[in-house]
Amino acid sequence: MPSGPAPQARRSSLWLWSSPEASQALRTRDLATILRTYRRLNRLSQDRLAQVLGFDKTYISMIETRRRVIADLGNLRHIAHTLAIPGHALGVTESGDATFAAMMQFAGSVLTLAEVARKSGHATDAVNELWPLVARLEARAAEGFMERDSLTILGRARLCLGVALGTLLPDEKLTSAAKWTGQALIVAERLDLPELTLHALTMHGNELRKAGRVGAAIARLQRAVAQSTDATSRATACAMLARAAGEARRTELFDTAMRGYRLQLDRTADAGMLTNEFTFREIHLRGLVATGRAAAADRLMSQPSPPRTPAAPQWAAIERITTGDVLLAVNERASAAEALLTGLSEAEMTGLPHQAQRAHAIANSGRLAEVAEVAHSIVTRLQIVAVR
Repeated sequence: MPSGPAPQARRSSLWLWSSPEASQALRTRDLATILRTYRRLNRLSQDRLAQVLGFDKTYISMIETRRRVIADLGNLRHIAHTLAIPGHALGVTESGDATFAAMMQFAGSVLTLAEVARKSGHATDAVNELWPLVARLEARAAEGFMERDSLTILGRARLCLGVALGTLLPDEKLTSAAKWTGQALIVAERLDLPELTLHALTMHGNELRKAGRVGAAIARLQRAVAQSTDATSRATACAMLARAAGEARRTELFDTAMRGYRLQLDRTADAGMLTNEFTFREIHLRGLVATGRAAAADRLMSQPSPPRTPAAPQWAAIERITTGDVLLAVNERASAAEALLTGLSEAEMTGLPHQAQRAHAIANSGRLAEVAEVAHSIVTRLQIVAVR
């Protein structure tokens, strides 16, 4: 029996989007299946889930084995709110056109706020802002009731969610981020929306790169460069292409992309996340090391640097880890360790498991055992925080 659920803070909705298993469970609209899946993905025991929900521990077991069925809407709403489960999956939201129309009225503002949160280093807040909108849009699409304007919002929402997840998820789950940006690209192309298509190509290419599908990433990013119609969008696409080409160790393509990046950067007045000197230098350094030109990277790093103000908080971590990579490549081991540890501290502070894993890989390859141990601990802590 319930022990009278006390008000609980809503947990992170990240679990909803980090595994196909979560989507499959939600589609069943079966509480037993959803709770079992929630526990498995978040590594929770029945006892711990009972504590989170304020239920007796035996009650969770009875729900999961279908010996008890919750019919009370108050309890269902409590479960949905506390575990960040879309209400419609538990049958506690209205499905009428009026409710959907009201949600759509504010959809643009939700997407804008989520983008601002992500770019400010609060990607978890972005995901939590997005999930009610994305979940309802996906359900509406599955029901076959989507007109062009709603589909456009769905494409934008999928893209925004995928990019936010790409910031938060560890390496082994980054394919989920690429899946969402890929689905956004499908919508954009089918609706023939050039601006959204270009943005989706660029972001999907970057998420594919992070997920280890570098060849596919390069193909998308080359299309994005070709389709860009202004200096800002072309600079962004060139930056992403340079990063992918560097990771693929395609030296000529990397150099070509960097020249294009430099040219477009000089033509745009926009100072976004990729259209600034700080980011240009980081991408250049990283690519030079990746293409076997550590000495050139060391020379570049010794030159006067641009104003050291990253366009977003997460870039401070990225740049420090890249600096550690360069220093290690030229055998400056003590300085490399210091830079990596600083980058790891920044990565933990801004919630970047992917960057912590990157630092771990660099430290391991350079046999910096103490740094690798710190990195491993931070990765573990970030993975725990992600499901809270």
